[in-house]
Amino acid sequence: MHDHDSRSHLITSSERPILEKASKPIFEMASNNSRMVLAKQLELGFRTYFEAVRFIFRHHLWWVFLFPVAMNILLFLGGYALIGSYTTGLQDWVTDKIGMNGTNFPFSEFIGAAVGILIKVLFFLLFAVYGGYIVLIVLSPLFAYISERTEEIISGKQYPFNVGQFMNDIVRGIWIACRNLFLETVWMLLLFIFAFFPVIGWLGGIPFFILSAYFYGFSFMDYTSERRKMKVAQSVEFVRAYKWLAIANGSLFSLFLLIPFCGVFLSGFAAIVSVTAATLAVNEIAPVSRQMSGKNYF
Repeated sequence: MHDHDSRSHLITSSERPILEKASKPIFEMASNNSRMVLAKQLELGFRTYFEAVRFIFRHHLWWVFLFPVAMNILLFLGGYALIGSYTTGLQDWVTDKIGMNGTNFPFSEFIGAAVGILIKVLFFLLFAVYGGYIVLIVLSPLFAYISERTEEIISGKQYPFNVGQFMNDIVRGIWIACRNLFLETVWMLLLFIFAFFPVIGWLGGIPFFILSAYFYGFSFMDYTSERRKMKVAQSVEFVRAYKWLAIANGSLFSLFLLIPFCGVFLSGFAAIVSVTAATLAVNEIAPVSRQMSGKNYF
């Protein structure tokens, strides 16, 4: 972990008095006053993402990547069966509605197959949009653990295992994911409407990508916020203050989701790195303890 001097280039003049007031809760101080410029927040977000990869392997946490493998197997088997079942049902319903079910119409088989392919493509698009939140919900227990373990390593502070607290972390993670999913959907609909207007429409999918990255980054940063006993409203205020950090952190996860066919399957691995990176970034802004050992954790 970088010491105070090495972090000074990331701290603005308005932030210095914040980090010096050790008597006040660190997150309260940061959310009330801290404002890093856009470039510095982006630099911190991208830098800690790549530092997180080294951090995970250096501290022998590589085994956490086995969980996305198990999740992918379950999602593949369950999703394939579910999509196949729904596709057959919807295909029969559509062909029945257009009066082609059970007929000898020359192109009935072709049109039926085309309807089936279209339905599968729609399922794929929906999964591509919302699959990231499925990952956040399914792997929330793992994210709560990896964020806590990361902070233990860099701060030296121990968090004794508590079943109640661990369940709170999981429930909080799922709640934040569902909240962000709802808000992102609302904003996506609004952006879709405004996309028909000049200028906004010219930007293409950029606003959609930034919006998605912001809410994903929010979810990853909130695991540290919850551990610092922040309420959801306080966490929202903190992330708004560091919105470009959230966007940088969530953007790489969002990029994985854009990979055709295998994006959702790879996103579980990216999410682990994102949670670790978010914990490193937040601790670089506001360490748990002002007494840093000076040890290089990267």
